[in-house]
Amino acid sequence: MKVKTFPGELIGEAITVVKSSNHALEGMSGKVVDETKSTIKIESSGKINTLLKNAIAFKIISKGIVVDGRTILKRPEDRLKG
Repeated sequence: MKVKTFPGELIGEAITVVKSSNHALEGMSGKVVDETKSTIKIESSGKINTLLKNAIAFKIISKGIVVDGRTILKRPEDRLKG
């Protein structure tokens, strides 16, 4: 069975961390400003925070969906190609 990953672009989306192996990150929210194969950078209160995808699950505010970061451990351009 093939697992479907989130196909859309994350840069520009507002997200909130709903689950993390580092409990201090839970509840952190901000706008995605960059994405790499294994990280997401969000801007929150004028500060850029780097989050490891394999350690978080986050909610995309505008779409109301929760994404497990482990399912999108690809470069953004590879994920968008399908």
